[in-house]
Amino acid sequence: MKPFLEKVHPEPGASWAMLNRRLDAEIPFQWHHHPEFELTLTLNSRGQRFIGDHTASFGDGDLVLVGPNLPHTWSSTDKIDPDRPHVALVMWFSAQWAATLGDAFVELGHVAAMLERAAAGLSFSPGCAGRVRPAIEDLFTRPPDERLLRLIEVLSVLARDETSETLASRMVVARPADGDRARIDRVLDHIHLNYASGVAIGDLADIAALSPSGLHRLFRRHMRLSISDYLIRMKIGEACAMLTATAKPVAHIADAVGYNSLANFNRQFKALKGLTPRLYRQRFQPPRR
Repeated sequence: MKPFLEKVHPEPGASWAMLNRRLDAEIPFQWHHHPEFELTLTLNSRGQRFIGDHTASFGDGDLVLVGPNLPHTWSSTDKIDPDRPHVALVMWFSAQWAATLGDAFVELGHVAAMLERAAAGLSFSPGCAGRVRPAIEDLFTRPPDERLLRLIEVLSVLARDETSETLASRMVVARPADGDRARIDRVLDHIHLNYASGVAIGDLADIAALSPSGLHRLFRRHMRLSISDYLIRMKIGEACAMLTATAKPVAHIADAVGYNSLANFNRQFKALKGLTPRLYRQRFQPPRR
């Protein structure tokens, strides 16, 4: 389960990118981030999604908008129809693309306001997600010009969803200044690749080309968390996915996500999730027959 800084590239002739992802086996737990907004419609799949420090179950028709640089992943437990694949219809667009909409078209002010809220992630109501689902599925069949109009139509409908839910509570990423953009991307990429095996502050400082104290200031300014708290959330997030998707013993899971002490794992898990790993598994995983 290798996490990464996802590189998003629109196809020629398009201003935004998309992916029709179909997986027969599973949607794997894979922490990643990117500077683009991401709108994801998940079909024929059940499991858990992780958006920043937020964890929740998802099912068929789940629709989520993730803001720039907010770490996230999905992890499936099973298909709804076992004869069909897991499907994720993913749309990415840059913050500059989003700002252009709001600046150029006063009629889309409500869309711009929604995108500001999406910095912490937004989950849309089942009713709203159901209304835009045909348009999302349709836009994947269209040429670039029609696809663009469809996407704007979808965003406009979503912006009127008064019951959309803000997800992450603390891991809200401020828009970095140009000089910080490359630094924070390099630091996050290294953390997402190595959090389970161990991350040294000195290595992160070298990657950012900063002193350790400068690194801590940069990280807290953009992530609203200390590096140690961020690492805990990465580890506990993967542990949650393993608890619900596998039958591995808790001790094995603790070791797999980088804890040498089971007691420390149990303590930090309960502090973050409000219940022990065993109770978490019982709550989110149906009893095995």
